[in-house]
Parts: sequence; C-alpha cells; structure tokens
Amino acid sequence: MEPLFIAASPTSPEIDFRFDQHTLSIKGESYPENAAAFYGPVIARVRAWLEGCKDAAITVNVSLAYFNSSSTKMLFTFFEALNNAAMAGNQVRLNWYHDEDDDTILEFGQELQDDFGALDFHDHAVSN
Repeated sequence: MEPLFIAASPTSPEIDFRFDQHTLSIKGESYPENAAAFYGPVIARVRAWLEGCKDAAITVNVSLAYFNSSSTKMLFTFFEALNNAAMAGNQVRLNWYHDEDDDTILEFGQELQDDFGALDFHDHAVSN
C-alpha cells in the first residue's frame, strides 16, 4: 500500500503512515473544523491496510500537543482499529509522547492503555 502523508496545518496534525515499514505516526495539534472529515479517510486507509497484516510488528508514534473533543472521538476509533489488529495476532507498539508537564495528555494516554489492553503501550515524557 502506498504511504499516506498529510502535512500538518495550523489545526490538524501531520499524518505520516509508512505502511511498507509498518510505522504510523501522528504529531502536532488536532482541532480541525470537521474531525470526522479529516480522520475518516485516514482511518479507512489504516483499516484497509490492517486487514492484510498478519503477525506483523507495527509501531505507532503519537505526539499530540493538543486535541479537541471531536478529535478525541476519532482517535479512539483509530486506536480501536489498532487494538483489534493486536487481538488478531499482530504486535502493535504504541509510543505515546507528551510534554512532561502536560497532565491532560498523560492521562489520556493512561486511559488508552486501560481501554485498549492489547496494545503494547509505552509512555514517553518529553522535556522542553
């Protein structure tokens, strides 16, 4: 599958999915006017790719400085797809990067860890 790259905008994150390398990265800030319109096609591509993954080692890097509630909903859908892939036998490592002083992003990561137990979750506090 062709890589998926979407450059960051002032309101949406950079999407850098290198399917051939089994690496999915999201970084930046996420508060697009229509989160479903932004993330819908991204999640559809990931789901289509995951259908062909069997016993794969997948690395997911997420470094979001801010995201709004509608982005949160879409991110949960994204992580649910990855969790399902992990339950189907793939190894999915989630690297969750956040500012060491940002308790909100840290707590969201901990919530992901609780809700999506099949993911190999790794918390990374980053200092400024």
